[in-house]
Amino acid sequence: MTNPYDDIIGLPHHRSAARPAMSAHDRAAQFSPFAALTGYEDAVAETARLTDRKIELDENSKSDLNERLNIIQGTLNEQPEVSVTYFLPDKNKSGGKYVTATGCVKKIDEYEHIVLMRDGRIIPVDDIIEINEINGKLFTSFENLL
Repeated sequence: MTNPYDDIIGLPHHRSAARPAMSAHDRAAQFSPFAALTGYEDAVAETARLTDRKIELDENSKSDLNERLNIIQGTLNEQPEVSVTYFLPDKNKSGGKYVTATGCVKKIDEYEHIVLMRDGRIIPVDDIIEINEINGKLFTSFENLL
């Protein structure tokens, strides 16, 4: 029994005279899979990423924060180190996350409703949910009243 390809099986492999031989790496690349939907995996990951809702404070909590801001305002020359937890809105979707900035307060701008930290960070007063002092007894007399 003979094979139908017996007449060509022994012939040399064809090499083009007009084109250079393709490397094995380049030849393999033409058969590799490709992403038909470019960016699809990134879009799915972005959709799956969770964000927090902004907490709305009650009047007592707002009053507490205002008192703490007033105490800080009165002691800016002493450069008290505080920890401010605030809401940072997400740039890509609704919601955001809560972050904590620790450092010295440079200025509290009542007109712009912002707290400017010495490191240049600007924190909107309306987004703050908690202020704590790091060292010392800045809020001690205030906390004793509560």
